[in-house]
Amino acid sequence: MDDLDKQILLVLQEQGRISMTDLGKTVSLSQPAVTERVRRLEEKGVIDHYRAVVASEKINKPIAAFVLFYTKGCDRFVEYCEQTRDVVELHRISGHQYNFLVKLVTESLQTLESTINQLGAFGDSTTLIVLSSPLKQKPLAP
Repeated sequence: MDDLDKQILLVLQEQGRISMTDLGKTVSLSQPAVTERVRRLEEKGVIDHYRAVVASEKINKPIAAFVLFYTKGCDRFVEYCEQTRDVVELHRISGHQYNFLVKLVTESLQTLESTINQLGAFGDSTTLIVLSSPLKQKPLAP
């Protein structure tokens, strides 16, 4: 991966819907050349997929929380989280006390409490409620 590929990745992370023509102009390449580079990055799996970033508060889900979770039934817990609509991220972690980090996004404190209660059937947890997110998701710098 050279510097041009890195520039392309940074631009695409900020402007996923940019046209290949405009992307080429931004990184000083022709449209066919930049299209070929993007295609190669996709084929190599560097670009995994494209998606829309939805503002959770605009779809009536203003409450976010991280749950540090410990379970002995890891596979069952993962399956349950995959089926639970308010679970938006699940990370297997290492550490002293917990083995998962769960991100929940939901409508209210009541729905958060309900989801945490349901997760409790799988193990023990500590919940951290998000007050604000001054830095949402920075682009990954290659």
